[in-house]
Amino acid sequence: MPSYNGFNKSVYTSNGYAVLMPDITYKINDPGMSAVWCILPALKAAIETGVVDKDHVALHGHSWGGYQTAFMVTQTDAFRAAIAGAPLTDMISMYNLIYWNTGSGNMAIFESSQGRFTGSPVEITDSYIRNSPVFHAKNVTTPLMILHNDKDGAVDFTQGIEYYNQLRRLQKPVVMLQYKGENHGLRVPANMKDYTIRMKEFLDHHLMGKPAPKWLTDGVPLLKLKDHLEERSKDKPDPVAPLK
Repeated sequence: MPSYNGFNKSVYTSNGYAVLMPDITYKINDPGMSAVWCILPALKAAIETGVVDKDHVALHGHSWGGYQTAFMVTQTDAFRAAIAGAPLTDMISMYNLIYWNTGSGNMAIFESSQGRFTGSPVEITDSYIRNSPVFHAKNVTTPLMILHNDKDGAVDFTQGIEYYNQLRRLQKPVVMLQYKGENHGLRVPANMKDYTIRMKEFLDHHLMGKPAPKWLTDGVPLLKLKDHLEERSKDKPDPVAPLK
């Protein structure tokens, strides 16, 4: 059912997009590379159907999917644009941080859960580096939008900052959105709507050839942020409002 909280496949398939949701078969000690080895063949198969335009493809993911998105753009230029929500970006620093929503350490995530590593960064350092987006940032050519909130209790906010700063230092095409006070996902309706609209503006620009919004090309100074948000709330309709 159409909704507004970032990406919604029904909204996009109703507006000229095709949506592919590929499966990933993981190899031990290579969670990032496993995504590359599965997503690119899936994309190739989708293009071969004739439905998908190979020159206008984007990638999006959130949390672990955000990590995979952040990593994918360091390994391929197959995507015209990408959006990574709350991504893990430095597997070494993330390993030693806290999962604030529960108060536990992150070690189990890497050794017993999604990470699929057989040891710690001290034991298999090369594997952690090989699969960390931040260590391969120099390869990024894809315009990237990062969402990371300052009160994220699952993936520490520093993960988004670390990757964003590295990409900016390298003069890569990146923009970062932060919704103050929000956790791992958006819960405030105004923020949900705002992110949904910005995401579609970003993708419409890069994939549909629509003009880039000024917030994307020029940025928004902090002192003008309140006015900017108020103006957008008046100008933009509900993204899933029924037609009249």
